[in-house]
This record gives sequence, C-alpha cells and structure tokens, in this order.
Amino acid sequence: MSSTLILLVIASYFFLLIFISYFTGKSDSNDSFFLGDKKSPWYIVAFGMLGATLSGITFISVPGKVDASAFSYMQMTFGFFFGYMIIALVLIPLYYRMNLTSIYGYLKIRFGNNTYKTGASFFLLSRVIGASLRLYIMANVLQMAIFDDFGVPYIVTVLITVLLIWVYTFRSGIKTIIWTDTLQTLFMLIAVGMSIYLISVDLNLGASSLIATIKESDYSQIFFLEGGLHFGKQFLAGVFIAIVMTGLDQDMMQKNLSCRNVKDAQKNLYWFSGALVVVNLIFLSLGALLYIYAKEKGITINHPDELFPQVALGGSLGVSLGVFFILGLIAAAYSSADSALTSLTTSFCVDILDFEKKDNQQKQIRTRKGVHLLFSLVLVGVILIIKSLNDDSVIDALFKLAGYTYGPLLGLYAFGLFTKWSVRDKFVPLVCLLSPAATHFINLNSEQWFNYTFSFELLILNGVITFVGIYLLKR
Repeated sequence: MSSTLILLVIASYFFLLIFISYFTGKSDSNDSFFLGDKKSPWYIVAFGMLGATLSGITFISVPGKVDASAFSYMQMTFGFFFGYMIIALVLIPLYYRMNLTSIYGYLKIRFGNNTYKTGASFFLLSRVIGASLRLYIMANVLQMAIFDDFGVPYIVTVLITVLLIWVYTFRSGIKTIIWTDTLQTLFMLIAVGMSIYLISVDLNLGASSLIATIKESDYSQIFFLEGGLHFGKQFLAGVFIAIVMTGLDQDMMQKNLSCRNVKDAQKNLYWFSGALVVVNLIFLSLGALLYIYAKEKGITINHPDELFPQVALGGSLGVSLGVFFILGLIAAAYSSADSALTSLTTSFCVDILDFEKKDNQQKQIRTRKGVHLLFSLVLVGVILIIKSLNDDSVIDALFKLAGYTYGPLLGLYAFGLFTKWSVRDKFVPLVCLLSPAATHFINLNSEQWFNYTFSFELLILNGVITFVGIYLLKR
C-alpha cells in the first residue's frame, strides 16, 4: 500500500473531523468545553466511549497478545463489566449530587485542599502517560506506513499526530468530542469487521468454519486456573482497573457528566459495559485469525504489536485492508487521545489553577486555551521519551504504570466512601508518594518473600497501602 494513498486517507479523515467540530463547536464557553452544556444524549456518549476505552492500544496490542496469553484478556473484561456496574451505582450518583465539573472536587469536600491537589496531580500524571502511550502507537504506525518513505523525522511525525488533535478540540472540547468519538468508534468497528471478513475470504473460511477454526485453535482458551493468568487475579484486576481508569478518571467521567441527568449517565454505562465485552471478544478473535493467517502464509512476526500492521499493510490482502486498518487505527488512537487532552486541560484549570474562582469568563477562556496548548506540547515530549525507553508490549506497560499511578486514587476514594473519619490533610500527599514506592518494593521481593508474582493486581495492593496510610492519619 503506497504511502501517498495512506496520506490521502488520513487527510480525508481529519477533514471530516474538522468539519464535525465546526458545526458542534460554535460555542467557545467553558460550559461547552468542560461539560458539553450537559446536553449530551446518553446513547451517543455510550457508543463513543467504546472507542475511547479501547483506544489504539487495544486495536494493536490485544490482537498481538493472543499468541502468548490466548483469550485470557476476557477474564479481565468480565471484571471490567462488574467494575462499571459499581461506577454506575455508586460513583455516578455521587458526582451528580455534588454537581462537579472535575470529579476530584469530591476529595476537597471530603478531606481538604492538600488531598484534593494530590488526587488531581496523580490523575494528571496517569493521563499524560496513558495518552502518550496511545499516541506513541499511532505515531509509530504513521512513521512506518507514510513518513519513512518521505524521509520525515520521527519528531515531526509526533508533532503532526498531536497537532491534529489540538485543531479540532481547542474550541469546544467535550461538546465536540462526544460527536467525533461516535464517528471514530464507527470507523474502528468497521475496520475490525472488514479485517476479519477479508482475511477469512482469503483463507476460504465461511462464517461457521471461521468460528470453528478460531475455537479449535491454540489461541481460544479463555479461563486459566493457575499461574500469572489465573482467573481470580485477572478478574479482580479488571474490576479495579475499570473503577480507577473510568470511575476515578476525569477523562472518562467528563463524558458521563455531560449527560442530561444521572439516569441518562447510568444508562450510558449499562449499555457501554455490555457492548465492551462483545467488542473485546471480537478483537481477540481477530488476533487469533491474524496469527492463523501469518502461519499459513509464512509471515514472520518480530514483535506482537507488529502483527496487525504487518498483515494489513503488507499488501497480500489488497489495498482495501490497508485502508481499513489505517482508518481503524487512527479512529481508535484519536478517540481516546482527544478526550485525554480535553480532560487534562479541565483538571489543570479547575483543580490546580482554581481559575473558576479567580478570573472573569474571558480570562478563563484565554487561560484554558493556553493550558490546552501546553499539554499538547507535554504529550509530544513524553511520546519521545517513551520511544527511547519502550521494550515491552504497550498494553502491559500501560496497566503496569496504572497500578502505580492510579493506586493512590483508589485508596483515597475507598477511604472517603467507606469511612467517616477526617484525616490530617497536610500529610496525605506524603502517604500518596510513599505508597507507590512501597508497592514497587513489595513487588520486587514478592516472589522471594511469598512465592507469589504480582501482575495487574498491583493496583489493588497500592490502593490498600494508601488506605492504611491514610487510616494512620485519621483524627
């Protein structure tokens, strides 16, 4: 597939996004940017959240992981489902009752200003890392598929990748993203469906034989009862990852808070969580099919994250698969990264700068736009750092980092929701800094001490340590 054709596909795609942002982003107000004027239809939010949750990491890494861990990712997905139910029944009503713009305002009311700033800061760190990892995948594929042929340096590719997000989000933020995410989710699901169809046609597999081939392959095992893929570990990790990376994450909750009322926000989560289980199963099925195809055709895969790009862009399945792949990848990567940039701007302005209390509306808008541009540049810098350090499957890296950076948020919210004690607020930041360090130390020695190896459940350990630390500060 020629780099010129890919470039034309990408240009057309972003022209469409900018066209949508023009019609949805006519308001420059903070109410539109932060909460979409609280007029977002719940079913549009639910559909768009699929793309934002799956992201480019799922699009590339989940199919690639099938060779090493089969369909074990479904164990975590079942945990996600229960985690989303907890969010819908516990956290959503709380946030709406408190009429929050940033969900970390809860920490200020419950504990105090130091805890509030600490929680927001951990979110900012977590989301910068997560968004950068997602965009890193996008930049790598663009570099391989297009810009290497034109001799464009990697740093320029990264700048283009982030600039495109800034262009269609800087004016109306979440009000635009609700609609662009819907389009991007649609493109992503079409890309996956067409990829499965085109590969199955090349392998002469009908619908029933396709399902049978995947089911009978070495990749289709879902449940594991021993080792690092044990069901209990994966399921619990899924529950808590969903809670912290959605329910305690301004990025994902900002979309929910843009719904008209609490009932609409809950309906959004119910439908979204069920659809996510089905969509993840489809992604894993695609991964199994890609490995079957690669073995059939003698394609050598050097890294799991290169599986899908190598098959789709290799040309053996025709130009159409390459076009669908590029569209799907862009849609998956940008549907999560655009809302991340908006939520970073929201949290920094509201939680760190407190600008709603200090400035008039016009000055707030100027400050918001400056912060939006600043975080765009921050993402560029972090992507370049990740490029120099990455030596692991990106989805593993994301969840490992989440275990350390989201753990303190889990501990803070658990203590706030399940106890009534007040705490010595000024010492909370110290606890939240020491908790990830203690978690890492235990993780390094757990096999020697307990004959146990931690995986994604490091998040739970981190949250427990934070909870205990805060308990020691109770009044």
